[in-house]
This record gives sequence, structure tokens and C-alpha cells, in this order.
Amino acid sequence: MLTRKIGIDLGTVNTIVFAQDRGFIINEPTIVAMSSPDNTVLAVGREAKDMVGRTPDDIIAYQPLKDGVIADYYITRAMLQYFISRSIGQFNLFKPDVVISAPAGISTTERRAVINAATEAGAKNVFIVKEPILAALGAGIPINSHSGNMIINIGGGTAEIAVISLGSIVSWSSLKVAGNKFDKAIMDLIKKKYSLSIGEQTAEAVKIKIGAALPSREKLEMETRGRDLISGLPKDIIVNSNEIAEALNTHLMDIAAAAQNVFNQTPPELVADIMEKGIIISGGGANIRYIDEFFKRMLGVEAYVAENSLFCVAKGCGIILNHLDVYKRTLLEKR
Repeated sequence: MLTRKIGIDLGTVNTIVFAQDRGFIINEPTIVAMSSPDNTVLAVGREAKDMVGRTPDDIIAYQPLKDGVIADYYITRAMLQYFISRSIGQFNLFKPDVVISAPAGISTTERRAVINAATEAGAKNVFIVKEPILAALGAGIPINSHSGNMIINIGGGTAEIAVISLGSIVSWSSLKVAGNKFDKAIMDLIKKKYSLSIGEQTAEAVKIKIGAALPSREKLEMETRGRDLISGLPKDIIVNSNEIAEALNTHLMDIAAAAQNVFNQTPPELVADIMEKGIIISGGGANIRYIDEFFKRMLGVEAYVAENSLFCVAKGCGIILNHLDVYKRTLLEKR
């Protein structure tokens, strides 16, 4: 009897689940709503996110992952249990093999925590694969070739830059600068410029709709609502994409500087390969307008946004699931 196989892109902000033969089946926020008096789970995912900023004091919404690794073991286990049971059905008798993404810089202790949490949540075998490898696979990069490929994966909690050759990471850098920091930068800019306080979800909506990495003559605009810090009353303002580019610039420069450091650590032959083929950008942050042009200007190398960039890591999980026996011997780190 076959054991089901699922892949989990366990992100700081969103979790995407890929099931063998069924494709992407879950794409929900990595949030758990807890009742503080009795410490019980009330909601997970999208339903929990809808509670953020709208609940009484005794209901707390947690993000159990911080910078791509487990910050709260109990809540992460509860969340994984929810996603695994939704993937295979509550009454399925067979535990699934699970491939889970992890940051390139994950420690042995952090890796063990993910494996234990997933096992206790209902997995049979748990395999951990580093995110840059999965993102590269999902972006269609031939990771087992002898030439060098660079990928910049910008998620919610971390941005990871890696050079991959012969199926392994040659050089890499990981920054705690990504989608969450972008949202905070937008909140800070609107607070400073307009004396308006907006929430995280509003900042995220602004980023998605009019976010840009470079200023442009063709500005996009969006009406934004928040609380006036002077009067304390609700207020509407209009923000534009050039203002968002200004807010994001410092963080994007940090990512570009990290990419430059990765180039400095990379053998010249592989750098030449990357110069010829360009840099691939993946993750939710890749959807920010003109981000490919930004990295091209900063690094002097062509840059391309991967197709369906948000799903590259989850798609990479799917590729590994379909060839699990092959990758078991090379990429996978198992319990």
C-alpha cells in the first residue's frame, strides 16, 4: 500500500502545500489563533489571519515561525497537524512522507525541531531540503549541471541568495530582510510622511498592489485608510508607487549587498556562468515591480523573475516528491 507524499513550503508568512498527483492544495498564512485562558487552538491559516487586529485580548494570533525557523514548537506542531490532516484527510490510515523547506542556514537543532514537530503532527518520514535548492528546482534551473546558477529567493521572513552547482550550494547568504520588513518600512514611511498609522495587513495590501523597487514616471496610486496620529480619527490618503520604492530602497540595497558578497565567495568560473545566464529571482518578493531591473542595475548582471515565483519552493517540493528515491541519496536530510 502506497504512503501519500506531500511537500510543505513552510514559510514565515505563508505556507503552501503540494500533494503528489494533486498539485498545490493549500496556500494559507502561517498564523495560528490561540485562546489564552485555556491555551487551545481556535483557528489556523486564513481564518486566523482574519482575526489579526480584530479579536478580544484573550484571543492571540501567533506567527509560530520567525525568520524561517520555529519560534514556538507547540504552535508549529498544531499548525502542521492542521495542514497535514487537511492534505490527506482526517480518516486516512496511512501517514504521509513529508518534504519540508528550511532556510539555507538552518542549524542542526532547528532542523531537528522541524522534523520532530512534523512527526508528532502525523508524518511518517520527514525530509528537510534547503530553500534555495527547492526554489531553483521550482524555477526550472538544472541544479545538477556543472555550471553555476544564482538564485535570490525573497520570502516573508528571510531573503536567501545562493549559487548552486552540481546539485549543491557553493556559496550563499541569508538575511532577515524580506516581506515582513518591507511591510514595516511602508508603515514607517506613511507614519512619518502623513502622520497616519496603518496596520500590517494594510501595508501588505499596499505592497502587493503598488509596490515597486524603482521609481517610475508612470506612478501607480492607491487609497489607504488608517488612524490620524494627530486627531485620532480615521483618515484616507493616496499613496503612490514611487513613495513605496523610496520606503523599500534601504532593504533592497541590503539584499543587493549580500548578493555582491556571495559573488565575492564564488569561484570565478561559476561567476562567469552566472554572467552569461543571469540571476533568477523567486519568492513572493519577486512580484515587486521592477525588482529585476533593480538587481540588474545594482549587480551588473541580467536578472529574471521566475514564473509563478511565489510557488517556486513548493513546486520544488513537488519535483522532489515525484523523484523521492533519487533525491533521498543526494539532497535530502532525513531524521
